[in-house]
Amino acid sequence: MSRAETVSAAVRPRPLWTLGLFRDELRTTFRRWRTLALLGVLAAVPVLVGIAVRIETGDGSSGGGGGGPAFVSQITNNGLFLVFTALAATLPFFLPMAVGVIAGDAVAGEAGAGTLRYLLVAPSGRTRLLLTKYATVMVFCLAATLTVAVSALAVGALLFPLGDLTTISGTRITFGEGLVRALLIALVVAASLLGLAALGLFVSTLTNSGVAAMATTVGLLITVQILDQIPQLHALHPYLFSHYWLSFADLMREPVHWDDLTRNLGLQALYATVFGSAAWARFTTKDVTA
Repeated sequence: MSRAETVSAAVRPRPLWTLGLFRDELRTTFRRWRTLALLGVLAAVPVLVGIAVRIETGDGSSGGGGGGPAFVSQITNNGLFLVFTALAATLPFFLPMAVGVIAGDAVAGEAGAGTLRYLLVAPSGRTRLLLTKYATVMVFCLAATLTVAVSALAVGALLFPLGDLTTISGTRITFGEGLVRALLIALVVAASLLGLAALGLFVSTLTNSGVAAMATTVGLLITVQILDQIPQLHALHPYLFSHYWLSFADLMREPVHWDDLTRNLGLQALYATVFGSAAWARFTTKDVTA
């Protein structure tokens, strides 16, 4: 091998570098106090919901007679329904807000801290670094969703009975099948956040201020949620990334209704493709001075 080939081989990024970069990014993200605080808040929501339902039904009433998240009236009969209720309660705001904070800070936070320039010095490349950032946010989406689900399952098992459960369609399924469906629901909820994650990553490439990127992402989330509640804009609703979020409830039907679920996943894939491409186009041409 010639000297030029040797130098080229030494400079060329090795495949394991991507794995190492991803591992380091995961370690950095999940060691931050902000990340741990977000996960702590998410874990506390099922605890509060479970305690509230327990107190309300302490006199023997069934509870859940009024409004509230889906499945709440079933919690006293089966603690597994607390998983579905907690996910329904956190999905409109708490879960996407946490994802918006992490995604918005992904690139802008590095630029604001002055570390982005040093990351780009390493032989990783901007495209590889951006993919690593997005993959890390995807892992956080899954971790945040599972945090809610596991916390809800633990609280539901402590405060309420467990056993066979009744689906929305009125059929009975075993507790084991209910656990499988709970896992599928958690995976669908995590996937429902991928469009917002790509949007937040794109916003993060537009500024060097992590706080501004996080605030903008959360602001867009709130704006979309408001637009989705205005009846006069019904023609726009199917194109909003949050419109089909609660379609995960269809996994508790027998048979499962797939129409809104597939629309939701397709919409998230569209948002991820569009805003992921926009983030790549911006990041690969951006002048990094910090």
